[in-house]
Amino acid sequence: MPAETDIESAKRRSLLRRFWRTGREYWTGTRRAHAWLLTAALAAIVVAQVYVQYRINVWNREIFDALEQRNAGDVLFQAIVFFPLALASIGLAVAIVYARTTIQRDWRRWLSLTAVDRWLARGHYYHLNLVSGDHDNPEHRIAEDTRVATEAPIDFGSGLLAAFLSAATFIAVLWVVGGDLTIPLGQSAVTIPGFLVIAAVVYAVIASGAMVWIGRRYVIASERKMQSEAELRYALTRLRENGESIALIAGEEEEKSGLTAALDKVIARWREVMRQYMRTTSVAQTSFLVAPVIPVILSAPKFLDGSMSLGQVMQAASAFVIVQTAFNWLVDNYPRFADWSASARRVASLLVSLDGLERAEASEGFGRIKRGEAPAGVALQLKDVSVTLDNGVVVVGDADVSIAPGEKVLFVGESGSGKSTLVRAIAGLWPWGDGEISVQPGADMFLMPQRPYIPLGALRRAVIYPMSAEEVDDAKVREAVEAVGLSEHLDKLDEEGPWDQTLSGGEKQRVAFARLLIHAPDILVMDESTAALDKESQRELMDLIETKLPGTTILSVGHRPELEAFHERKIVLEHRPGGARIVSDKDLPLAAKGGFMRWLWRRRRGIEPPQPPTPRPAVDARDRAPIH
Repeated sequence: MPAETDIESAKRRSLLRRFWRTGREYWTGTRRAHAWLLTAALAAIVVAQVYVQYRINVWNREIFDALEQRNAGDVLFQAIVFFPLALASIGLAVAIVYARTTIQRDWRRWLSLTAVDRWLARGHYYHLNLVSGDHDNPEHRIAEDTRVATEAPIDFGSGLLAAFLSAATFIAVLWVVGGDLTIPLGQSAVTIPGFLVIAAVVYAVIASGAMVWIGRRYVIASERKMQSEAELRYALTRLRENGESIALIAGEEEEKSGLTAALDKVIARWREVMRQYMRTTSVAQTSFLVAPVIPVILSAPKFLDGSMSLGQVMQAASAFVIVQTAFNWLVDNYPRFADWSASARRVASLLVSLDGLERAEASEGFGRIKRGEAPAGVALQLKDVSVTLDNGVVVVGDADVSIAPGEKVLFVGESGSGKSTLVRAIAGLWPWGDGEISVQPGADMFLMPQRPYIPLGALRRAVIYPMSAEEVDDAKVREAVEAVGLSEHLDKLDEEGPWDQTLSGGEKQRVAFARLLIHAPDILVMDESTAALDKESQRELMDLIETKLPGTTILSVGHRPELEAFHERKIVLEHRPGGARIVSDKDLPLAAKGGFMRWLWRRRRGIEPPQPPTPRPAVDARDRAPIH
């Protein structure tokens, strides 16, 4: 058990160092001038606030001395002096809040964008789903954990500076005001120099030590609570994202059971935090009540013998409390430090996983598939390509394929044979493996997955994604939507709503086809892109591609035998020990022919209208029929 604890502690320290390695770049990178200007301003305001606090402490002595002496003029003068001191203290407190939150906002924005840039770069947001590591819920880590991880250190920094300056300033006050305390012992006496300072230090050690000992498990309890909270949020998000699938099979009770278990875990972790908080509160409340009394009692002998005035006693009591507050600053912020530590490590865990992906891209560790330019007359070429997992396990091995411009190729094979993995590697989404994938120079590649992405916002945005509305003419959008059989949505193109939830699976795939017509790519990679469509709809949309994009090279993955009619070549993958292999690569009979023979072959299979097609002139492989 001790060995496991040591390993866990070492892991925590390593993650915190990883967080700071990135976080400190805010003060050393391109924004360093702005960052240091804000930091210096915050430090200057804290120094000014401590000085005003000292002046109020001195005012405390002077007004009580005036009251003791029954000097009405001095009492009135001190009453007048108090207001500018109070206004200065209030103004500086507000200025500290402004400076502190400004740094927090700016640092959070910088760190969040840094994480987002690395997360989105070269498909890392997708690759994280394929690799092992502590990076679940990256969106929560970037949004919430980054907020906590950047807010707390600024609060800690300004608070620690204020605590140090306050402790140094008011220890000096205690030393000067309290002086020495002489205690008679029979015929002799013992003199204690700076007795109030000694009392303040001893009391702070006792109070802080008690707080640390009683709350020693607070950090662990807080971390467990935050982790359980993240797991509950993830479960709720998964329920919302898969609401249709759950509703169709009436999975509410099972989902409720899972959510109840996650919520019970949160409550149990919360109970652990509550117990720790109760213990620390008992110590803090005791200190709050006792601290102001101790200096009064210790100063009473000197006040009674006339060596201390009432004002000095009150000044000493005020300074004693301020010193205790400064000494106890770390203990008082112990719970928040626990929250920060947990959030900083969660951000660091995401950064560590991104580090691993970037090392893989630099060909460190397991191999990476190379990308190159295909020779003339070739749209796509795979040379000795092996596709592996991030741990080196081979999924597809030794693939050699050459595809000509405008060629339509169908990849088939049993489930688990690596078809989808191979096409993802071709599309550049799967980096691990060996060999080289070469693409026609300047070719635009477009991937159509089985579940098309429908972004938030208007339906128009989904149709033209990822282009902006200004890049595509309205007439072009409407023609594409109508061509794919979504005419009933033409009047709703600019309506914002939960389209991802309201569109059926087939309608989403039609949206993807409309998106394809607008982008008109050179190379199209289709991964079960018609799985949600009936056979007739599939035929219509595949014919639409052939008509509108005759020169586009197509690579398809599918199980339906009807798909063969729309392709000229079929590549079969078969699962083998040590990774799937290409076991067959052949032209489809007659399907590769053009004109009347192609129509006849498809007509006999019931997928072509009765009338033969009107002959159309030959097109270059890169020519495309754009939508006007």
